[in-house]
Amino acid sequence: MTARNGGDVTVESLTARGATHVFGIPGQHALGLFDAIRRSDLTFVSSRVENNSVFAADGYARTTGQVGVVFCSTGPGALTALGALQEAYAACVPILMITSQIPRDGLGGARKGYLHQLDDQQASARNVTKSTAVVRDAAAIPGVLADAWATAQEAPAGPVWVEIPQDVLLEEVTVPPVTLLEAEVPAPRRPRPEANAEAARLLAAAERPVILAGGGVRRSAGAPQALVALAELLDAPVVSTSGGNGSIPLAHPLSAAAWIEDRYTTELLDDADVLLAIGTSFGEVTSNYGTFAPRGRVIQVDAEARVLGSNHGVLGVHADAAAALTDLAAALPGAGSEPGPRRSGARVAQDLRARVQARLDAQDLAAEQRLLADLRAAVPDDTDTFWDMTIAAYWAWSAWDPRTGGFHTAQASGGLGLALPAAIGAAVGTGRRTFAVTGDGGAMYSIAELATARQHDAEVTWLVIDDGGYGILREYMTGAFGAATATELARPDFVRLAEAFGIPVRAATSETVGEIVADTFAASGPAVVVLPTTLRMFAAT
Repeated sequence: MTARNGGDVTVESLTARGATHVFGIPGQHALGLFDAIRRSDLTFVSSRVENNSVFAADGYARTTGQVGVVFCSTGPGALTALGALQEAYAACVPILMITSQIPRDGLGGARKGYLHQLDDQQASARNVTKSTAVVRDAAAIPGVLADAWATAQEAPAGPVWVEIPQDVLLEEVTVPPVTLLEAEVPAPRRPRPEANAEAARLLAAAERPVILAGGGVRRSAGAPQALVALAELLDAPVVSTSGGNGSIPLAHPLSAAAWIEDRYTTELLDDADVLLAIGTSFGEVTSNYGTFAPRGRVIQVDAEARVLGSNHGVLGVHADAAAALTDLAAALPGAGSEPGPRRSGARVAQDLRARVQARLDAQDLAAEQRLLADLRAAVPDDTDTFWDMTIAAYWAWSAWDPRTGGFHTAQASGGLGLALPAAIGAAVGTGRRTFAVTGDGGAMYSIAELATARQHDAEVTWLVIDDGGYGILREYMTGAFGAATATELARPDFVRLAEAFGIPVRAATSETVGEIVADTFAASGPAVVVLPTTLRMFAAT
């Protein structure tokens, strides 16, 4: 048996589990992890800020279907990652965060005076992860990582946190080489037969059924297809939430689109005699800021038990979206009495979309609608797109047609900075060009990752929409108080800054941005497009 150290055991365990990429930043207590990468086949993606390491792993996980693995160091490094972990936790993205710790004799609050020492580092992570663990002996590393891997993937998926002290990583061990590591991920939860039968009975008798598809549909393997099949069986219009945009093709006749913040959409949901809500908690945006008030029965399906009934009285079905949709479709034929005359779901969906469009057209929003249309025409159908918290993204929640590509936003927790690092992680993982959209304020959260994009020659196009400040906050404050405070920003010349990183960059206008973005998809390596413009939000409803 060859003497190795805890870092080797960690890397062997990840490799045996199927990991191919690791994201992160080296640090003093974590050097054993990074030295072990040198002796492995893992590809390391070097970010510049720990928060962005997690965002990159998030984008990798969303697009590859694999667990995103992050290595980072103790104390400041670990704490800096928490904001991005909140997004992964809220969006149910499987992340395995492996952070170092001070030596074991300093754990438990002892004041040894170690660099980066915290009284309880795990406590900081518990609010944004599914589980936390600390490894005190290298022999436990494979089992702890296998359990964490399974927990990260079990629906609802999410980030997990594993700490390995510095001395455990560096000490020689005689643990046998890890060549096979099983991680038992529980099968997707099926609905209880009684709950499924009652949901099927309600839907079978409904005259005005409506389906509301949330992000849980997009995250559940096979759920989008099962959603379409059930909608067609019921002849029910399907409204998508912002996170669920793409659950049903926008071109499908039953798609009522994703204008979840529009009063006409809210009225349709209110008026349903049976509303089937799948993979959504009826949160702030989905409820159109608390104005959603259902008058019929609500069936709520979710893999997260805490979501059920959290905002409205419902028939709760604790289940994975794909399993529930499949079981409901199977139960409908024998579910009981036929409904009265049922309206045409396609006609309802078409009418809703026409009314929403008419409301938009009555506002002075031609520039915003044209921008989204030009970008949609420029970006290939199967591209994974990443949208930061910026006015263009607020539009995209409802107006972007994902087609066959992935639609990824920071809407789950609402923090800035996701788009570029997540798009880099996705590009590295898939080998395909990705597209990121950021405002100038959000761009400064991740500007350092231009170095990462250049270092790894990531196939990513980054569009920076420069309006001189935090545009959406400017609108919110002006609307609420008559004036905006602290929203205007000094910022760099983004064109010259991208050039300084050695990245091809072009300045665009509203007339040329579509053509310029399209050109980047015929190039290789990273590309930046800067669009100076001020966008407006559609009127609140």
